[in-house]
Amino acid sequence: MEASGTSGVETASVFVTAPDGLKLHVRCYGPRLSPYLPVVCLPGLTRTAADFDELATRLASHSETPHRVLALDYRGRGLSDYDRDPRNYSLGIELGDVRAVLTALDVASAVFVGTSRGGILTMLLAGAQPTAIAGVVLNDIGPVIEPTGLARIKSYVGKLPQPKSFEEAAELFRRMFGPHFTKLTNAEWLAYARSSFKIEQRKLVPTYDAHLAKTLEGIDFGQPLAALWPVFDGLSRVPLMVIRGQNSDLLSEQTVAAMRARRTAMETVTVPDQGHAPHLNGAELLERIAAFVESCEPTRSV
Repeated sequence: MEASGTSGVETASVFVTAPDGLKLHVRCYGPRLSPYLPVVCLPGLTRTAADFDELATRLASHSETPHRVLALDYRGRGLSDYDRDPRNYSLGIELGDVRAVLTALDVASAVFVGTSRGGILTMLLAGAQPTAIAGVVLNDIGPVIEPTGLARIKSYVGKLPQPKSFEEAAELFRRMFGPHFTKLTNAEWLAYARSSFKIEQRKLVPTYDAHLAKTLEGIDFGQPLAALWPVFDGLSRVPLMVIRGQNSDLLSEQTVAAMRARRTAMETVTVPDQGHAPHLNGAELLERIAAFVESCEPTRSV
């Protein structure tokens, strides 16, 4: 194990073998033998485990209820192996990868935090392996996906220009996403750039396989996308929190209202001045998520 930052939280990079032999990277935080529910973090389409660093550190460093937190890099992202066949960047294959990680790391039941694609995978997991789910945080994703938001994502996945520095990358992202993330500081844009690019052969390249763009081919963005209400209803037995960016173009207010109509106890959080998908940082939001995770704990006898 290695100490992370000034928090003293134990962290480690672990590699798990997928069903087809690819190596999958998992960033682990906190005590492996914690008596509290583990938390599994699943990122968005092109994102990595790094997106959850602040949240994972907060959950793993709690003085009274330190959680074990696992943040995954899907195949083709972060430190995981890239797949030679882009067709394997599919929800079905990735669901199998998630289940392989849970088995390899002895996670019987956990609270899942799923951003965008990670939320879809969490809903699919609830149908395939319901006992694995003890609670769910859906970050800017629901059973109805707005085609305009997905079309915007398609416009840049695998097509980003190659910046010459992280500062140039930060400015690129500010131009691209600034209308949706209106109050990020210079330091926050730079941090986002550093989590989105890596240095490879003295050049900055994205932290994902550019062939991920193929996952969005063939979608007719002029038509409503198939709703996932039956998949969403698979979460009916577990505590649920939904986070939405105030400026999100992927998860609408109408969809959140419809979700709440089905799940009246669902907790909702709107992140002001942010779009898809809200950054999981800042004291207020982290405390809301931490309190939700604690609420998922089973009642313990004294």
